[in-house]
Amino acid sequence: MKSACLLFFSAAAAFAQDPAAAAKAYLETEFKANHFSGSALVVREGKVILRAAYGPANAEHNIANTPETRFRIGSITKQFTATAIMQLRERGKLKLEDTLDKYFTPCPEPWKKVSVHHLLTHTSGIPSYTSDAELMKKMALNLPLDGLIATFRDKALEFEPGSKFVYNNSGYALLGATIEKVSGLSYEEYLRLNIFEPAGMKNTGYDRFENVIPNRASGYVREGGTLKHAPYMSMSLPFSAGALYSTVDDLRLWDEALATDKLLPRAALEKMYTPVLNKCGYGWFVEPKDGRRSIYHQGGINGFNSTIVRFPAEKTLVVALSNLGTPHMARIGSDLAAIAFGGKPGPKERTETKIDPKLYDSYAGQYQLAPGFRISITREGSPGDAKLMAQATGQGKAQLFAESETKFFYKVTDAQITFEKDKLTLHQNGRDMPAPRVSLEPGIFEPLRERVAIAADPKVLAAYAGVYELMPGFSITVKLEGGKLMAQATGQSAFEIFPESETEFFYKVVDASITFSKDKLVLHQGGRDLPGKRVE
Repeated sequence: MKSACLLFFSAAAAFAQDPAAAAKAYLETEFKANHFSGSALVVREGKVILRAAYGPANAEHNIANTPETRFRIGSITKQFTATAIMQLRERGKLKLEDTLDKYFTPCPEPWKKVSVHHLLTHTSGIPSYTSDAELMKKMALNLPLDGLIATFRDKALEFEPGSKFVYNNSGYALLGATIEKVSGLSYEEYLRLNIFEPAGMKNTGYDRFENVIPNRASGYVREGGTLKHAPYMSMSLPFSAGALYSTVDDLRLWDEALATDKLLPRAALEKMYTPVLNKCGYGWFVEPKDGRRSIYHQGGINGFNSTIVRFPAEKTLVVALSNLGTPHMARIGSDLAAIAFGGKPGPKERTETKIDPKLYDSYAGQYQLAPGFRISITREGSPGDAKLMAQATGQGKAQLFAESETKFFYKVTDAQITFEKDKLTLHQNGRDMPAPRVSLEPGIFEPLRERVAIAADPKVLAAYAGVYELMPGFSITVKLEGGKLMAQATGQSAFEIFPESETEFFYKVVDASITFSKDKLVLHQGGRDLPGKRVE
């Protein structure tokens, strides 16, 4: 999805209040502006600065969310699965180097090259079963574990194990099966006895629809401004990749347990926190943020989204759990973390520095991010006023500003570029996208074609207002403001879109257009058509 990035401006609101007041104000704004429904907890240096809840836990009975409400946490489950594997390793029950033929009989031939380590780090090459569209159509059916594994066990590997990172639920389902095989306990029972009870987590467990679970939230989605129940999913499907529920308070206990040797010795925890590829360790993503090591993960499952961000050295924790399917949770976690340290949400402020413009020539050329999608780097202007310019396929030129001799940033969007020898890396939306230099010549991209705007009935424009989700974590919010139809992509500013007809609209700031239909839009950019369903 690399070519879906819109290089638009993204501005951050200033927060001059103390962290506690700012965190409360921020979450209240999310509730009012973006329908945040859930609970959140922020702990700074071991002290709670925010513990709050908004929206309904059960809309039909008008029961409000509270910090004690239990939410499905989706893929945050994976860190518990990884911890269980590491406990079994510490007890001599398995090795990270063990290949799957030790635990699965008969073992598919390709799996004999896949190790436990590969499963933990999403580098196995085994296809993820949640990418199987036909299987997901049957998500309401109970599926025994052997049946779940059978849906992908005979498929070819997508790449050589260890060579790439591709987020993978199949790997974590196989880890759950390994836990059961090695321990002699069900996955659910193993976690209860070895993690939840030792950590004091009384409000965390395996979510089963048939069980009566006190304070359990219902999961919702918004369609055309209407609140609806999320599609039902049997919890046999996510299993050890995403079937747990918890509360913000229990996840604080989890964070505190991981600060001791209660569950694992320090060396084993550090092994979990060691990134392999794409910032991924065992059940966690790990990266520096403003000079601090952050350890984090998000979760998403029908009607629920979650985020946990930990800064162990600073004894700081952010947890947000939601029972309304929303693409904003990663942003909320990141923003609350910034606020906790006295900063402000949104892109961090960057300082331009002067460097020798002669360096610009060494960066010139074309860099390929994906098939059909390149960034052209050129030096423009007089020697005394030289500028480094970047132009992505299908987009206009934008100036890059130096933070150092190798690091540059855009001012029109929250994105940065790092140059190395014959390579650049684009940093945007939490992703690092490397691009080799494929030509020393600057790219010649066609200019944006001229489009002619027509007058449109304001009633027609108003009918398109809403939030359209193009992919998890990326949506476009459409609003009618002062007779203009504005479109705002996640993490970016709002820009006017101009009508060519009653259903076709175009941007003037980038070569992109939008087609509207009933409760849907399609974003056309970079030769791709990206559909988005209206969720609010």
